[in-house]
Formats: sequence, C-alpha cells, structure tokens
Amino acid sequence: MTNQLRLDPLTGRWVVVSTDRAGRPQAFSPRRAPIQADTSAPCPFCPGTDDQDVPTLEIPGPDRSWAVRVVPNRYPAFEGNAPFVVTNRGPVFTQATAGGTHEVFILSPNHGDSWSMLSDQQTNAVMTAISRRIGEHSDLPGLRYSQAIVNAGREAGASIEHPHGQLLGMSFVPRELVEEQAGFARFAGRCLLCTTVDAEENVGHRVVYSDQRVLVICPFWSGSPYEMLVVPRAHGPHLHHSPAAELAAVGKALKVALQSLRQVVGDVAYNLVFHSAPYRAPEPYHWHVHVVPKLTTVAGFELGTGVLINIMNPEEAAEALAVRVPVHQS
Repeated sequence: MTNQLRLDPLTGRWVVVSTDRAGRPQAFSPRRAPIQADTSAPCPFCPGTDDQDVPTLEIPGPDRSWAVRVVPNRYPAFEGNAPFVVTNRGPVFTQATAGGTHEVFILSPNHGDSWSMLSDQQTNAVMTAISRRIGEHSDLPGLRYSQAIVNAGREAGASIEHPHGQLLGMSFVPRELVEEQAGFARFAGRCLLCTTVDAEENVGHRVVYSDQRVLVICPFWSGSPYEMLVVPRAHGPHLHHSPAAELAAVGKALKVALQSLRQVVGDVAYNLVFHSAPYRAPEPYHWHVHVVPKLTTVAGFELGTGVLINIMNPEEAAEALAVRVPVHQS
C-alpha cells in the first residue's frame, strides 16, 4: 500500500496512513509502566476504603452493595458554580472562570476488572451511571457540555490502578466538539454517522463488531493503529437521552471490542472518549465513542501540524480485530 492522505469528516483534519513506517524498530509500544509507583496504600476505590467520599451516585448490584459508584474527584479540573466570565488582562492574556464539576465513576467494586472483563450487566450499569450523571449535569445552571472518558493504563493517563473513568461538566464547549459539530453541519445529505454505518456495512472492510443496535468499525480515517469507533445505529445527538437498551448495547460492544484488542495486541493502554452533543445543541449530531489504543507516540510532526500519522491501515486492523472473541450473554 502506498502512503495516503485520508480526510476525517468529523473534524475536517487530514490523516496520513503510512504503513511503511511500521517497519521501524519498536513501532508499537505495548503497556509497560506500572500505573502506581506505590501500591502499598489502600486503594481509594475499593469497597471499605471509600468512606471519605460522599457518593454522587451509586447503582446497586445483585447483593445490594454498589456495582458502580460515582464520587467527586479530589483534584478537580472544574469546580464551583461561578458563571463563565471572560476577562482580558492584556493584548494576548485572556482568561475565564473554570466553574463546573469533575467526577470519577468506578467501573466495578473489583480491583482487577477492566471494561473488557465486566459482565454485560455491569457494562450496562456503567453506561446507565454515565447517562444519569450527564442528565444531572445538563440541569445545572451555567454548564453546557459533559465529557466522559476512561483512561486505562499509565500511558493513557491513569494514575490509579482500580479501573475507573472521569466525567467533567464544563461551562464551555471544547474545540474538539465544535469541530465535530461543524463536520456534521457541512456534510451533504443525512447524518454523517448514519451514512457511515450504511457505507461501512456495504463495503465490509472495516467492521469489527455488529449487532442490531451498534456498529464497531476501524474508521476509514483512523489516526492511530487499531483505533475504533462505536456508533449506535439509532440516530440521536445525546447519550443521556438514549433508551436503556441502546446504552446496554453500547456497553457490551465496547467490552467485545476491548476483548478483541487485548487478544490481538496484548495488555495495551487505551482511552475511551464518549462524544455527546452539548446539552442544548440537538442537531445535527450523532453520539458515539472513540476507542484509541496507545501503541504509538505522538511526536513533533503531529504536534506541529495537527496531522496524525497512522502506521497501520484500518482495513488490516479491522481484519485482525474482527470476530476474535465469542460474544457471550451474561
């Protein structure tokens, strides 16, 4: 395959697909670094050591103990209910208040359970917790957007081993979402991701997993090796307005995709990024989840240009990932 430029229609950015660069020494970097330097202290997210955190939300499990727990982040990036006010302090010095909320959602009471190890019931509970909290954020005065993420592994940004995610409610709409909204707006025809679902199933080259409610693909415009996009089939801009069956299906699809990723490349760090429309920006948009394994390093060219270089074409990645694990109901 010759080097190619591929356009990401969600952001309007070009991506370089350069498979020749995969031949470089240590082109892929599996997870190596431990998440915590000191593991002797009690885990703050395990049951019995979390009394100091007042839960924002608890979803009970079969034995009535908590299955998923949402607590305030002890080191918040956004906090308080100050309105978004911009202040100019000089010709190039502009600042604003950083009001909002920053929470941690604990995926399971079990310390070793990553998303790929959860039962379908547990992934459903996690998705339900995310949806409920975004819904609560949308009712808070001054907030405009919530970002849910999971950083798995130190290379992906995790600082605590116990599997968890973060949910940040903020008083502005970040650039990535603004660019995606613009991508949907400039797309000629019906919804960009509804069209993507139909087109990818038609060609069949990049499908990782498919069921009646969800499609998982390695998108044509993948910017990193084994990158995946999880798209609910039902069109809807807001995760927190999605029906329960759709949330459950997305949680399960993420589990299946991450199980396959682990089988193919091992215990690699990754980021899950949940993109839902800003609360009061209904259309055009279609909520979705990005799965970004941390197999390569973003270097000077990417930082200088904003153009990602992917050393594995997504067609080969999807072929490797597809139907790697049996889909069990649980």
